[in-house]
Amino acid sequence: METSNRYQSVLCPGLFAGQLHIVTGGGSGIGRCTAHELASLGAEVVLIGRKIEKLKRVQEEIADAEGVAHIYSLDIRDEDGVRETVEMIVKTHGVIHGLVNNAGGQYPAPLATINKKGFDAVVATNLTGGFLMSREVFLQSMSDHGGAIVNIVADMWNGMPGMGHSGAARAGMVNLTKTAAFEWASSGVRVNAIAPGWIASSGLDTYDETTKSMILGLKQHVPLRRLGEEAEVSAAICFLLSPAAAFITGVTLSVDGGAPLGSPAFPSFDHDRSEAFQGFHLATPPDALKSK
Repeated sequence: METSNRYQSVLCPGLFAGQLHIVTGGGSGIGRCTAHELASLGAEVVLIGRKIEKLKRVQEEIADAEGVAHIYSLDIRDEDGVRETVEMIVKTHGVIHGLVNNAGGQYPAPLATINKKGFDAVVATNLTGGFLMSREVFLQSMSDHGGAIVNIVADMWNGMPGMGHSGAARAGMVNLTKTAAFEWASSGVRVNAIAPGWIASSGLDTYDETTKSMILGLKQHVPLRRLGEEAEVSAAICFLLSPAAAFITGVTLSVDGGAPLGSPAFPSFDHDRSEAFQGFHLATPPDALKSK
């Protein structure tokens, strides 16, 4: 794809014109990329995160690309804070058309070493916070006007060794997605999820050195023999938010290069036939993927 100073989405220009979309965890990684794509497609974007400096940087990037973004500092685990922030968003900006529950995080650790505080913190970030955001957006806007919600989970279909707390939370979010899709359908609300696999995102740089040492070899466990790009996840998110997905609800779409497939009895073959989609004009490879 040709390089550009604007986001190069495969979706129709103006697709989200006149719409308001919230992206939690919008200050970095997949959230930042998704916010850029939504804005490039005409949406007014609300960025939510704990670190206001990161949100301001993305807001300025979007403004430089002639888009519109608003920022709100919020810990999505804070029930009162979520309620008040959504109330402020609706009062200030109007109807909410889309919500991307992207905020999350975890740390590598075997189950035997995870204490209750750590387990609760990861579940609160990756499950409870998404529930609170979804509930308040539904109650304060989508129950009257309809809309679409996309929850970001993870590739945890074969368990999540080394991150069992995150795996449990993500599995819970997959089930919550199905329940919300059923209960809120009569209000014109669709709820789906995206399960990214190993993505070349800034999130890879947050891990400890032991984990980073494993990252360069991850592509050998992917049939497509590469890691995914942030833009490949964002494209799937934006599709599920779009009218083209009007008959899709309650599903989880994997964006993982086929990583969970196959078995040691039938290993996949090395190749270089999978070409990445590079739609995000500001994408930067994480340091963890640079050869030492």
